[in-house]
This record gives sequence, C-alpha cells and structure tokens, in this order.
Amino acid sequence: MSFLKSIFSTKQEPINSYSDFWNWFEKNENKFHKVLKDQGNINKVFFDKLAPKLNELKDGFWFLAGMYDDNTAELILTADGIIKNIVFVEELVQSAPKMNNWKITALKQPSDSNQYGIEMDGYKFDESKMDFYSTDHKQMPDEIDITITHKDFSEENRAVMTNGVYLALDNSLGELNSVTTIDNVNIINPKDATSDLIPLEKLKDFLTWREKEFVEKYKGFRHNTENDNYSGLEATLKNGLPLVAIINTDLLNWDSKASHPWIAVMEIKYDGKNNNGMPDDSTYKLLNEIEDKIIAELKDSDGYLNIGRQTADSVREVYFACVEFRKPSKVLHEIKKEYINKIELDFDIYKDKYWQSFNRFSPN
Repeated sequence: MSFLKSIFSTKQEPINSYSDFWNWFEKNENKFHKVLKDQGNINKVFFDKLAPKLNELKDGFWFLAGMYDDNTAELILTADGIIKNIVFVEELVQSAPKMNNWKITALKQPSDSNQYGIEMDGYKFDESKMDFYSTDHKQMPDEIDITITHKDFSEENRAVMTNGVYLALDNSLGELNSVTTIDNVNIINPKDATSDLIPLEKLKDFLTWREKEFVEKYKGFRHNTENDNYSGLEATLKNGLPLVAIINTDLLNWDSKASHPWIAVMEIKYDGKNNNGMPDDSTYKLLNEIEDKIIAELKDSDGYLNIGRQTADSVREVYFACVEFRKPSKVLHEIKKEYINKIELDFDIYKDKYWQSFNRFSPN
C-alpha cells in the first residue's frame, strides 16, 4: 500500500507566489540545465514543465532559454511587449534566488552592439536592408513617430516584414526600450519615403536623445483635479442603446497631456440586457465601489489622473492617464483578483502621449 501511495501521491504544491515558483524551479534546475547543455528534448523536459507553472502564477509570462556560456544556462522571462505585464516579469526576476549555473534575465535585453541582424522567412533585417527617419508633428511635438524602410518591403509581405522589424528592434534596443520609447512605427519600401533616410545604426542614439529631452521637459509635472470641471455626455450607439459618460473636461483641455503618457483602462462587464445596457441599482453600487478603490490607490498627486468613465451596452470603462505604467499595472491587477468572483473585469495599459483615444469626448 505504501508503494502504491508513493506512486499516486505526486500532486505538486500550487504556485501562488514568486517564492513558490522559484522553490519549484530550484528543485528542477539541475535537470533543466542538463537538457539545455546537452541539447536534448528541451520542449518535453523543460518548456512543457515551465509554461504551466508560470501560468499558475499569472498569465502573460513568456520565456526564452539557452546556454549563456559553456556552463551557465540563461532563462529570459519576457512580457512579449505587453506593457501591463512588464512589472510582473521584473518582480519575478528580482525575486529569483542565486543559482550557480543559471542567469535569470528580465525582458529581452539590448544587444551589446548596434547591430540589428535577424533573419526571418528568408528575409534579412539588418543595416544593409533597413534605414529610418522621424516624422515631426507640429501639434504633437513630443510624439516619436518612426518610419522604418526595408528594401524588400511590399504589401504582400507586410505581415512578415512587420514581425521581422519589431524583432530586430527588440534585439537591438531591448524589449523595454522598444515598447516605451517609440510611439509609432511605420514600415515602408524606401521608394515611398517622404524624408531623407538615416542609417539604422543611428536609431538608438536618436531615441536616447529624444527620451532624455522628454524626461527633462516634463519632470515633476502634476495636475490637481480637486477643483476640475466635469461634463456629463450622452449618446446613442449604432445598436440603439444609450451611452453615458462623465469626463473631466479641464483635463481634456490641459496643455501638458504628454507628461502623463500612459493610459490605463479598467473594463468592467455586467449584465444590462434587461436595463437597456445600463447597470441596475446593485450593480451600479458595485461599479462605483470598484471605481472608488482605483481612485484611492491612483492619486493625482502621485501622477495618476482620473479622466472619467463611460457606461454603455453592459460595459463600464474607467480611464486614467499616468506618469508611468508599473503601479497602475499592479493596482488594477489586484482589484481584478479581488472582484474576480463578483464581476468580470479586465484592463489594458498603452502609450498615448496626446490622449488621442479620448478625442471622441471632445466637441468637434
């Protein structure tokens, strides 16, 4: 009986924290190291074991692994460019224990050189094929709008070109810089360029200069919303259902929007089918309770501005403009976990220096 019990008692401890994950990893790290070094069945022995454990901890973790040198294996944990997951990748790596034969890295790091060399689907993505230029926008002077030219680009291979260019940027700039310093990327054939082309190896220095200029320009900018004016807006959706919004109009007219370039949106779904898409009284109270909790955590004095909310078609969206993205990611994730059994919540964080996603709330 004891023999049979030992066979079937293989249930592993759940992964509920960073320490739980690393305790599990340490128990298996010799096996993982060996399969990487020997180039064995890496998927079966390592990746197929790692992925479920990371998902148990939280969704949104991706990974790469290989030998860093002859004796050291490297595990790179990445958010795959998803802004709201970056802080969790960073925290997980920061909590990693010291392991003699392992290098644990947060996010894909910039290459040691300025080279962009990547090959994908028969195409090269490097300085011999690519150049760039920046487009200035008079009404949005802080926008970093980059056009990458590729000699082999065509509309037919746009998907491959897009993936290749983004991977090349990640490889040279690093994942964090790639997703945080560039506001917009266009990819075209050189014959369609509307400005002089600049060698791609100069892109990194250009972005460093623009980012330094931006930080110095807006450092310490804050807006006190206590005495701001709010407007109630009403509209009708294409399906005939009403839309109601309450928006801070003083913020929408603020001339320093770019100082708070990160937009956080909490989306709360409820059942409004019997109430013209609007929440009933009990749901309305719950929605307000959630919104109040977010506002209590994300204060304007700390650089988190509540722009307002929109309610329509069984969905409420709550909007914040933020000076950075890490704290909002954690706050909204915790609130999502807190109410997971009461109502459906999700959130997104993206960069929008001039709050263009809220133009629909401004009068024409």
